[in-house]
Amino acid sequence: MAEAVVERPGKGEDDPPRATWRLLVDPQYGPFFYGKLLSSAGMWVNNVVSAIVAYQLSGSAFVVGLVSVAQFLPQTLLAPLSGAMADRGDRRRQLITGRIVAATGSTVVGTWILLVGVENLPNVLPVLVAALVVGFGFTIGHPAMHSLVPSLVKPSELPAAIALGNAPFTIARAGGPAVGALVATSLGPGYGFLLAAAGNLAFAALLVPMKVGRRVGPRKPRDASSTVRAGFAYVRRDPSILLLLLGVAAISFGTDPVLTLSPSIAAASGSGSHAVGMLVSSFGVGAGLGLTLTRPVQGAIGIARACAAGLVVLAAGNLSAAASWSLPTAAGSFLVAGIGMSIALSSFSTQLQLRLTDGFRGRVMALWIVAFQGTRPLAALMSGSLADVSSATVSLVTVAGLITVAAFFCRPSRIGG
Repeated sequence: MAEAVVERPGKGEDDPPRATWRLLVDPQYGPFFYGKLLSSAGMWVNNVVSAIVAYQLSGSAFVVGLVSVAQFLPQTLLAPLSGAMADRGDRRRQLITGRIVAATGSTVVGTWILLVGVENLPNVLPVLVAALVVGFGFTIGHPAMHSLVPSLVKPSELPAAIALGNAPFTIARAGGPAVGALVATSLGPGYGFLLAAAGNLAFAALLVPMKVGRRVGPRKPRDASSTVRAGFAYVRRDPSILLLLLGVAAISFGTDPVLTLSPSIAAASGSGSHAVGMLVSSFGVGAGLGLTLTRPVQGAIGIARACAAGLVVLAAGNLSAAASWSLPTAAGSFLVAGIGMSIALSSFSTQLQLRLTDGFRGRVMALWIVAFQGTRPLAALMSGSLADVSSATVSLVTVAGLITVAAFFCRPSRIGG
């Protein structure tokens, strides 16, 4: 039986790529972009409120790290299976289901806190369980979300669409933590969790009427080539893909300290919960600046060199944060780290997408999720443990060293540059 092909909406393949603003008003890509923006904002509100509540209940950076473990562990274990589902089934429907599940986790814990108050929670367990449910929602939907992008635009527009697709995450990272901290301190954490749920539900609602590229012709039955194992075999045949995934994992380790260690840094400076939002938002502002620099940097030195350059800047930001002597200097250091994160993440993601065939896209992007989000439990445990046992400074220096090693292995000559 012939393999199904994918229809792409829009103009003919030979037409020149559309300008960025045309993608933003496109009836296919536009709703996807704005829905992703709302959902990403909700995710960061949820992350910061969870970190604040966990630290209030425990006073431990390690416990704050456990929240990330609970949220990202499902992606470590199940993302490859979810990616295989995305390659065989309806990616839009899978993404909608994932967003509804994630909203459920935030809604339940938010409602509980509104009813009894944070001080009357039995312990941090409800926050951990909610994070686990949110994590399952992301695991269900994320491979489908990333593999949807090529069906929304023409191949010539893919680099621009991927760079633009990082904007919702970046914008949300800049504003979401500050909003989450503001809502948590002024209205209460319960409302913060409900706001996070609303963002995920809004994305699901925008996806319902959207018509995306669909599979046409005979549907290929499940066979050896559509399994998770075949996806791993596909990656093993291309060492460059493995190195690109290693680079994405290094970005994950480099971005974790800003969330796991911010409550400790804020407490050490004598500041309140609002300082947590300021530190995390500083990283987000840097990520926004990096987003504006990504395309010029890629154009000047090439995408492969931009991968390594972004990692170096991310490492420098973490190392600077380790040497910071005040809250403002720590915020400035995290801003630099955010710039590096945006350049590196967009460059690694673009380089990866350009190497993939559509039949394996869902499974390989699931491994991208494992690398970027599934490694967060390990990153959070490492950052939190080192901070509790030694200091946040030691934790940040260790992270900077790991990123530098990854930058060496992911040099342009080895990742297809």
